[in-house]
Amino acid sequence: MYTLYFYSVRHCKIYTFYKQIKKFSGMKKNMGSADRMIRIVVAIILAALYFTGTVTGTLGIVLVVIAGVFTLTSVISFCPLYSIVGLSTCPVQKN
Repeated sequence: MYTLYFYSVRHCKIYTFYKQIKKFSGMKKNMGSADRMIRIVVAIILAALYFTGTVTGTLGIVLVVIAGVFTLTSVISFCPLYSIVGLSTCPVQKN
């Protein structure tokens, strides 16, 4: 019989790779929870427009790519464009 082993997220190779990149690149959270939720909702709407056939062609592919970027930046709570501009929607954390 085969046994399935469930590891926590911290043991996942992708997660550890992400943590190493974050450590060396200086990525700090610069997105608040409201910004992340708005991006997820917009990504769902853009993906729905494409997959229902409302928007097709090149514009549809561009919308799917934007939806993917919005989803990725929401998951990692870091927006490279925000860091270039110097913007942060993340609440100030007290030490």
